[in-house]
Amino acid sequence: PVHTLAAPNMALRQFARQSARSLGLRSDVSPAPALATRGMSTVIEGLKYMASHEWAKVDGDTVTVGITDHAQAELGDVVYVELPEVGSEVSAKSTFGVVESVKAASDVYSPVSGEVVAVNEDLADSPGKVNEGAYTDGWMMKVKMTDPKDLDALMDAKAYEASCDQ
Repeated sequence: PVHTLAAPNMALRQFARQSARSLGLRSDVSPAPALATRGMSTVIEGLKYMASHEWAKVDGDTVTVGITDHAQAELGDVVYVELPEVGSEVSAKSTFGVVESVKAASDVYSPVSGEVVAVNEDLADSPGKVNEGAYTDGWMMKVKMTDPKDLDALMDAKAYEASCDQ
């Protein structure tokens, strides 16, 4: 049989649209610029990124945080996720939890300072959601940020993509 890129590209477009909707991003934008693929990893425009491979979706003063597709791919199958308590305080660039996989355990860092207002409790019973949807069902916590200037230290999709290529 002849293999073409049409099917993977169609699946990628569908994933981009679903991810955009799940993240509250506009899904009426052409998926080509809204989604960049690095080998097997995906980077989404409109999110902020840390060099330590966490992403942040800003919605007013609330920031949803998770690990990037690149990070979950490097870790392999996630078997355990440790998250902070709702009501606890987190600090920008400080650890807030741990992700354990069949390969390694890795600290996870908060991109912003503030109060944890929600954690993804589904990850306790289904840590594999981090692998299945790093930017969707695999989110880890929501933080009410105390200092929006924390966002200035984060990278956009293009800068994060470049940092992964080094």
